[in-house]
Amino acid sequence: MQNQAMKMEQTAATILQQIFGYQQFREHQQQIIDQVVDGGDAFVLMPTGGGKSICYQIPALMRSGVGIVISPLISLMKDQVDALVANGVSAACYNSSLCASEARQVLARLHAGELDLLYVAPERLLSEGFVERLQQLEVALFAIDEAHCVSQWGHDFRPEYIQLGSLHQMFPGVPLLALTATAEKQTRQDILQRLNLDNPLQVVAGFDRPNIRYTLIDKQRPYEQLKHFLSSRSEDSGIVYALSRKRVEEIATKLQQDGYRAAAYHAGFDAVTRRKVQDDFILDDLQIVVATVAFGMGIDKPNVRFVVHYDLPKNIESYYQETGRAGRDGLPAEALLLFGYGDIVISRGLIEKGNNQEQTRIELQKLNAMVAFAEAGSCRRRALLGYFGEQMAEDCGNCDLCLDPPETFDGTEDARKALSCVYRVGQRFGIGHVVDVLRGAKTERIYSLRHEQLSTWGIGKEQGQEHWTHLLRQLIHLGYLEQDMASYSVLKLTEAARPLLRGEIEVNLSRPRLKPQRKKKIARKIVGIEYDEQLFQRLRARRKQIADRDGVPPYVVFGDASLAEMAATLPTREDELLEINGVGQRKLERYGADFIAEIVGFISR
Repeated sequence: MQNQAMKMEQTAATILQQIFGYQQFREHQQQIIDQVVDGGDAFVLMPTGGGKSICYQIPALMRSGVGIVISPLISLMKDQVDALVANGVSAACYNSSLCASEARQVLARLHAGELDLLYVAPERLLSEGFVERLQQLEVALFAIDEAHCVSQWGHDFRPEYIQLGSLHQMFPGVPLLALTATAEKQTRQDILQRLNLDNPLQVVAGFDRPNIRYTLIDKQRPYEQLKHFLSSRSEDSGIVYALSRKRVEEIATKLQQDGYRAAAYHAGFDAVTRRKVQDDFILDDLQIVVATVAFGMGIDKPNVRFVVHYDLPKNIESYYQETGRAGRDGLPAEALLLFGYGDIVISRGLIEKGNNQEQTRIELQKLNAMVAFAEAGSCRRRALLGYFGEQMAEDCGNCDLCLDPPETFDGTEDARKALSCVYRVGQRFGIGHVVDVLRGAKTERIYSLRHEQLSTWGIGKEQGQEHWTHLLRQLIHLGYLEQDMASYSVLKLTEAARPLLRGEIEVNLSRPRLKPQRKKKIARKIVGIEYDEQLFQRLRARRKQIADRDGVPPYVVFGDASLAEMAATLPTREDELLEINGVGQRKLERYGADFIAEIVGFISR
């Protein structure tokens, strides 16, 4: 730990360059750092990968005392501590993962004034004994990460976070930062109120992650759709999210059988199994993790290239946060969502099992917003950012609807057939049964209900199941049908359907999109600079060797963005390597010679 005189001598820019290896601050970082160094509070909303951690790590290195970082997950603490230690910062975590002797060592370092940063969970922080310890020490700041957990409107509300509002009273004069990547207006107001922030600097840096490509397809034979997506991504690292533990295990088993390095992860596994999966993923020994939402909140792995939602998330905040685990390094990444109306019924059922009526109301409201986002017919990024109150001047050009607009056709006749069929079956059945009647299915249920005698039985047999399913969903979205979620999702006609049935109006519809686009072969670029893919892969291989040798995740050595920049600029001297973002003095000393040798060997081959 640096003494106070040394701390005050170093500027934020010097620390940024020498310790973290970055040449300049991102937007808002300098302003936030100045506020906290001067003793002020701050509320920081930045997208995942936007540089939030720098906003409290540098002030902790500049202010006298130890910076206390409150984090909800042990995995997040470990990842950040590993990265800080690799940069030469004195950091530790204090949580339930430590054995008794390790915990004593951390506390000894804390009391000896040897730590710049200490990561703790909220329940550990607020235990009576730990608060008393801290009150005997000099605290530089409190940083509350994942601050949306304090709000009942937040998508991951945690009651223990509410008690953090007492920190100002217990530690007067100590600056407090609240940081999150996911909070719409109501949640932001709740955070400010519950944490009792004192005239804070409020920075809302925006939600856009332009490097992520958002894609949604109609859910039909989902495992085959997933395999199609993965077929051109055999070297990429990614996460597949599913709602149930059973489904997670089924998908992971199928992927393993199909030759993928995949594993399942959910809260039903014991701690040792979960830790093994997480470590293998972080170390790049595992390509794909199939998980429930129990996985990923604290994963600081920057080179996740894709996130697939096998099932519909329960709210836009979860979708945004989970897709945000892709492309943290700023390089191109993809988010695929398989959208099926059956998922809505499952999610609604899970929500309605809750005992808190007000919380249930909030969660149902958020589920409806998620469905509206999935049904959007224009730029997905505009719809996503619009939910958080951020407006875009023009379409993004990096989502499925911008890059490949759906094919449309005159759907008037087919729409009338579908609406007539809903009427003929008595407005008492869901999408699946209506489709069976339209296609003239000869099932036991059709015959038991005598629906083969209806005039609409078989009138759509020339079209496939995907066509009619997609068409009925569009009629719901356009307001001609409504789906009664409370009554087994039965379809009912609305008043708007009458003029369409009577032939007074026409309707254009889109054709179903069942396969995501295959990954296009494009020149690899970073910050607009093309780089050599072969050298990039050689640098990745060298990084993995070093990481395995040192027992750290590969990204702790250097991130993919740093390797890509090396492959673009070909540094062969130490001063040139220091110009690469992510290469600080400590990493230059530890790893510089290895990577320069790899680059020189590549050039001179």
